[in-house]
Amino acid sequence: MDPVTLDQVRLNFNPTGIAIINAAIGLMMLGVALELKLEDFKRIITSPKAPVIGLVAQFLLLPAFTFLLVLIIKPYPSIALGMMLVAACPGGNLSNIVTYLAQGNTAVSISMTAVSTVAAIFMTPLNISFWGGLNPATSAIIKQVSLNPMDLFATVFLILGIPLIVGMTLGHYFPGLAKRVKKPFKIFSLVFFIVIVCGAMAANWQNFLTYIGLVVFAVFIHNALALNIGYWSGKIAGLPEKDCRAVCIEVGIQNSALGLVLVFNFFDGLGGMAIVVAWWGIWHILAGLITAFIFTRKKLPVNGVVHD
Repeated sequence: MDPVTLDQVRLNFNPTGIAIINAAIGLMMLGVALELKLEDFKRIITSPKAPVIGLVAQFLLLPAFTFLLVLIIKPYPSIALGMMLVAACPGGNLSNIVTYLAQGNTAVSISMTAVSTVAAIFMTPLNISFWGGLNPATSAIIKQVSLNPMDLFATVFLILGIPLIVGMTLGHYFPGLAKRVKKPFKIFSLVFFIVIVCGAMAANWQNFLTYIGLVVFAVFIHNALALNIGYWSGKIAGLPEKDCRAVCIEVGIQNSALGLVLVFNFFDGLGGMAIVVAWWGIWHILAGLITAFIFTRKKLPVNGVVHD
């Protein structure tokens, strides 16, 4: 297939739809923020090693290795930029649940989610602009859309930063209210987002079917790379097994919802990027559950010794 054909595909999503999907992810972030506490941020100060290793793997190693992976497998430019976009996003909010299922350190996962969400306001625009601009093929797309890092920063702050501040403020000053509404609110926002994404896919179903085969292998390799970067970063740094599992899953499950919003807001629904991000959003859940199952088959060490 001619790469120009894929790179010229624009998924159909009108301005109203884009505004609704922005609102949906903002609501999701608000639901997550209702569960966060200042202690989740303080944990990185009192026990910094695991969260810091995780953040380095998340925002430095994964984008860098994604850049190298793109050079090796040479996907179409829009697919390559989609992979870089995913690598620039923070961890997904499902990572805490999957970490729990994997018998990992949930406290580390929660603290990483909290801090990486704040860091993403700065690091996501920086990584997209830097690594995307470093590759000649993807740099052409960035120049074509005249990507302004400050505009990207403003959008990420609006979608992540403001809901985070509002949610944590409500949780702090009105803990009873936050406790009552957080579960139904989280379910509502997640269902709302799924409905919006399904609507977007339905409107572009033929394009999705036509091009999905081009991204399946790239997403599989990319996600496996992310999971391994997280796990082995922890191992090399000497983290306990439970912490390694948390970092592994936090790096391997990305906030693809944010990625999808950025594709529609800044890249006009560019086909290769949108399909990569959409498929990643499906695959990383399956991969996370598979990884959790594999971890549960491996006995956790007791006093440094693995017991059968």
